[in-house]
Amino acid sequence: MLRSLLMTLVFGATLAGCSSEAPRPAEPAEKKPTEAAVPEEYKDAAAALLGSEAQVLLYGDLAKNGTKQILIADMVPNTPKSTVAGTVVTRAVVAENDAGNWKELLRVDEYLKNGSGYLALTPLTPVTGWKLQYENSPEQGMYLYFTPVSKGESEKTLPIGVRWNPEKKRYQSMDLSYQHFLGEAATLENARSRLR
Repeated sequence: MLRSLLMTLVFGATLAGCSSEAPRPAEPAEKKPTEAAVPEEYKDAAAALLGSEAQVLLYGDLAKNGTKQILIADMVPNTPKSTVAGTVVTRAVVAENDAGNWKELLRVDEYLKNGSGYLALTPLTPVTGWKLQYENSPEQGMYLYFTPVSKGESEKTLPIGVRWNPEKKRYQSMDLSYQHFLGEAATLENARSRLR
């Protein structure tokens, strides 16, 4: 009797482990958004300044001067691998909201330019793409670093640092130590660095 009771328990336990339902896959983990949603105001400004393909990279008080600014760019979808970190862009703009209108403060296309001319250290030959690196310091504001992208060249090129100059009230390039602002040139022949 003990033996038949034991056999019944073992047989019942075996049947309980079998199920006609397939095991359900684990619930997927909740996906977190990879980036914060960009307000429509900034998306509209990006489309107006660079077209519908432009992407908003940073927005807010980027210069730490109390005004709304935006960094937008036309990005190359598949950034080529290189020794220089960053994202390849063909065009970029930093614009400021001035009483509801967005005005360009810095334009990056074949050259680096602001409202006063070509930034110092801008290459004399047109550039088809730039490696863009940026950081946004809570104290100093946005730092931009542009490195010209050139096919087939093994020569290492140093990034051109660009920052808001609070004294001149515009974006300017910086010397190679990133300590001093450099002036602009009205034409490209004179675009080489002049310390100001």
